[in-house]
Amino acid sequence: MSAVQRHAVVSGAGIGGLTAALALHRKGWRVTVCERAPGPAAVGAGIVLAPNALRALDAIGFDITRTAGRTLPAAMGLRRPDGRWLSRADTAALAARYGGPPLALHRSALADALAGALPAGTVRYGVAVTSVDGADGFPVVRTSAGDLDGSADLVVAADGIHSPLRRRYFPDHPGLRHSGETAWRTVLPASASPAGAATAETWGHGERFGVVPLADGRTYLYATALVPEGYRPADVRAELLRRYGTWHDPIPALLERIDPAAVLQHDLYDLAAPLPRFHHGRLAWLGDAAHAMTPNLGQGGCQAIEDAVILAHLLDGAGGVPAALGAYSAARCARTDAIRVRARRAGRFAALSHPLAAALRDLAVRVTPDRAAHQALDGLFDGFTLPAGTGGAPGGVGSR
Repeated sequence: MSAVQRHAVVSGAGIGGLTAALALHRKGWRVTVCERAPGPAAVGAGIVLAPNALRALDAIGFDITRTAGRTLPAAMGLRRPDGRWLSRADTAALAARYGGPPLALHRSALADALAGALPAGTVRYGVAVTSVDGADGFPVVRTSAGDLDGSADLVVAADGIHSPLRRRYFPDHPGLRHSGETAWRTVLPASASPAGAATAETWGHGERFGVVPLADGRTYLYATALVPEGYRPADVRAELLRRYGTWHDPIPALLERIDPAAVLQHDLYDLAAPLPRFHHGRLAWLGDAAHAMTPNLGQGGCQAIEDAVILAHLLDGAGGVPAALGAYSAARCARTDAIRVRARRAGRFAALSHPLAAALRDLAVRVTPDRAAHQALDGLFDGFTLPAGTGGAPGGVGSR
């Protein structure tokens, strides 16, 4: 057993990377996070943390309720463009079934809280990981600011959906698949948000619109549409009003209040096929870098959090890093790929554009019993468990 503090380098300061950094730090690791962006994102989107992600954060002693998060309103569900409800869920019932309700907050609030729980200087903004050499031994991490001092015991590739490290180490993988949809996202300030807005997603014909009230009165808006890859309208407000401006209240009023400069647009992708494993030597992938999925189940960020917590848990042992990473792949590959495939199917169902197909879809949703709808969530919301470790070593001090 070695008393030398182990060093992990995390590539990417998104939700998954920061959660991994915090989880490893609390296991006694020294952590360096390299983030290519010049600083924390000032704009962005909302995120709903499902019960499985909240349990994962609880497992590392991180109380997200101390940030700007809050539970969703008492009811949430699906609607038609004319305002008719297709289905509604009682968040109290979800809380009783899964041990707590979902929490809605701004992504930047979550990222700031995670980063704020790390030692000063852990996150290095404006520093991109350019390569990782010698991953089969003790990796040497090269960055845009020069090589990091010494070798690392572990490198975590949390470098996003277009992960350069995934492309390098899995050169034969087919990469990303375009879903056929694009998404617009923005967050309205409290001063522009209506009081009492319901959490709802509205399904049209090949188009969707979502409203999620966040903490401190802000409102997260998102919309999707079936369009060609790379489509970018010249006037985003006009485009959104053209598509959704005749839909039920409060959607038209919300669209009038958006700041076009604060609207993000991204085409939606997922991995065309699963990775064969989530590790190579002392290099581990997590989040979108490992299992990019479409946002149709709201599980992308939640699964990244699960990845990070389970990775740190398995590394908190005496079996050595390579063995722990093999156990990590075994623990995560099947679950995340099943959710990736399920999210893809859910997106196809929700985005049906033919009027008859959409009408049959809406009917199917309306006649689905609440019990069956809840059972469909069971595999998502109650699926987080900590696997057996590799042999306990206190405080992260153990075999390298």
